[in-house]
Amino acid sequence: MKKAPDFNLEDQNGNLKSLKDYAGKWIVLYFYPKDNTPGCTKEACNFRDAREQIEIITGAVVIGISKDSVASHKKFAEKYNLPFPLLSDASGEVASRYGALNNFLVIKLAKRYTYLINPQGKIEKIYLSVDTSKHSQEIIDDLKVLKE
Repeated sequence: MKKAPDFNLEDQNGNLKSLKDYAGKWIVLYFYPKDNTPGCTKEACNFRDAREQIEIITGAVVIGISKDSVASHKKFAEKYNLPFPLLSDASGEVASRYGALNNFLVIKLAKRYTYLINPQGKIEKIYLSVDTSKHSQEIIDDLKVLKE
C-alpha cells in the first residue's frame, strides 16, 4: 500500500483542509470533473444520501476534490445540501499527485477517481471506473469488508 499524498486545500467555506486533519479515520477521497454537471451532481448527491451509512456505520469521512473554485464549490454545496468538504484544487496539483488529472491540451479536469485511505494514511483501494449511480453503495460495502 502506498502512502496517500498530503494536500492543503480550501473547502467551500474557505477553510484550509489537509490529509493529516483526518488522521486515524477512514477517508473516501473522491475526485470529480466539474460542479453542477449531471454525473458529478449525481455522484455528490448519492454520497450525501449515503452519508449516514458511510460516516456512522463505517466511521469514514467523505471529501470531494475538483479544479473548481471555492466560490463554485460553495454554490454547488448549498444548491444540493452537500454536508461534506469540497476542496478546490485549482492548479490541479493534488489531482496530478494522485494520478487523477485529465490533460486535454488547454483544459485540465480531475478524473472521476475515488481513493479509500485507511486510518494510517495509506491508500487501501482505488476506483478508476466509477458508476455514479452505484458508487456510494460500493464504497459502503468495501469499507465494511476492509474494516473487519
